Amino acid sequence: MGAIVNENQMNEAAWNSGAIRVLVVDDHDLFRAGLSALLAAQPGIEVVAQASGGRMGVRLADELEPDVILMDVRMPDLEGPDATREILDRHPSTRVVALTVVSDDSDVAAVVEAGACGFLAKDTAIDAVVLAVRAAANGVAWLSPRAAEVVLGRVRRVGADEEPEPGLLEELSPREREVLRLIARGMENAEIAEELGISPRTAKNHVSNILVKLGMPSRIQAAIYAVRRGLD
Repeated sequence: MGAIVNENQMNEAAWNSGAIRVLVVDDHDLFRAGLSALLAAQPGIEVVAQASGGRMGVRLADELEPDVILMDVRMPDLEGPDATREILDRHPSTRVVALTVVSDDSDVAAVVEAGACGFLAKDTAIDAVVLAVRAAANGVAWLSPRAAEVVLGRVRRVGADEEPEPGLLEELSPREREVLRLIARGMENAEIAEELGISPRTAKNHVSNILVKLGMPSRIQAAIYAVRRGLD
């Protein structure tokens, strides 16, 4: 897959230069501190702060405006999906990658619907976490294999019963519909550009325009919408 990447496809593409500013939100002190230390040791990544709960995460996101937030799904004060939704309502360009111990259907569905662009199990190797952070910073969705399975399965289960908001596809140009179809097939911008014979920058602009027109915060939601509309 491309736009929706899994842990078995850790292709180190050419990421944008400049340090990626990361906020780590988790109520388990040892895990949060350990993950932050490991990330801070990676080139091109700066851990700007740690938050011990969802409410603190929302506040620090407001104050620091990080590029990427690693968000625990289950926290006692404010659950990860609720914190994610609050943050993205205020800072739609921020990328949230969810972390959890158990990748059950309800967790995956909740964070994806809240707007997270990635989902990883907490036992994911640090190399994969780093790649997920870099992918998120570059607008690429990153799902663990289990999360990808849940997302696609859920789309197919509810697709017949849950009709997406009508009329949105009509807002897209013919070229944007082509790009949306390729997003639904899991292609990233470089692959879309090659498939359509356009530049990567043009492909990126098309993707951005599609998300704005559909009113969706990430490629995952756009891919789900396209699948439900039969564009895959």
